[in-house]
Amino acid sequence: MTKTIWLASYPKSGNTWFRMLVANLSATDGNPVDINDLPERGSIASARGPFDHLLLIDSGLLTFDEIDGLRPLVYEELARGVDDDEYDAPHDTPAVRFVKVHDAYTLTPNGQPLLAGRRGADAAIVIVRDPRDVAPSLANHNHGSIDDAITFMNDDDAGFCVRTNRQHSQFRQKLPGWSGHIASWLEQTDIPLHLIRYEDLRADTVDTLRAALDFAGRPAADAEIRRAVGYADFAELRRQEEEKGFSERPRPHLGGRFFRRGTAGGWRDGLSIGQVARIEAAHAPMMRRLRYEPAGATPLARTA
Repeated sequence: MTKTIWLASYPKSGNTWFRMLVANLSATDGNPVDINDLPERGSIASARGPFDHLLLIDSGLLTFDEIDGLRPLVYEELARGVDDDEYDAPHDTPAVRFVKVHDAYTLTPNGQPLLAGRRGADAAIVIVRDPRDVAPSLANHNHGSIDDAITFMNDDDAGFCVRTNRQHSQFRQKLPGWSGHIASWLEQTDIPLHLIRYEDLRADTVDTLRAALDFAGRPAADAEIRRAVGYADFAELRRQEEEKGFSERPRPHLGGRFFRRGTAGGWRDGLSIGQVARIEAAHAPMMRRLRYEPAGATPLARTA
């Protein structure tokens, strides 16, 4: 049976890049995988399509809480391999199925794990990134200001796809602040997890990816890993996005890039001292827990 591994992260922490790395492990024809044609078709846990198809329910008729109460059933079915051909895998079913998750690890109104606990997945790879680098990337993603992004990251009641005057293609995803989101995953005891820091993935992509694959039960040869790292280089991802766009980019009509910089530590010349202070005031304990040392009121950021 195919193993399910959640790829869990706060938005703009490297989840999509990790998926590109994994997808390129199977790129054997001398060309990188098309960024718009990843093997996992049901690529994010909050997708609406599998829910409506498997439960034979029009989710547009339900409230957010009613949907959350039923979501565990969908993950249980998908984990058992139901309708893999349509939603989650090519016909040659892989040994491990990686699924992107931005939801915090929460409980449904009925007290069940939203993601169905051990019945929904075998384990999780949790990807974290310095919140000072998340802020400008999230601002670009949302086509908003850095200050607005910081407000969102500091909001314990924040979420994606929460508007009630339209039907989103994805379900509501609770994002209880950057710290709260990460704590929800690190402190759950339902499934084993493997932690990746984005900065470590950038600094030593080969070894960091190898350790994650070993954890997931999807080991790969050194040649496969090195090829995947080359094919998923940010320059290559940006080239593909410029040539043909990227289907996961929100509101593409507004322009901008999904694959923007991909750097670590760019906040030092991208945030003001005041913006750094706002992030650190809200998240210093979790930052220290993850080895992101707060800068304090030192001249590491611009003053404007």
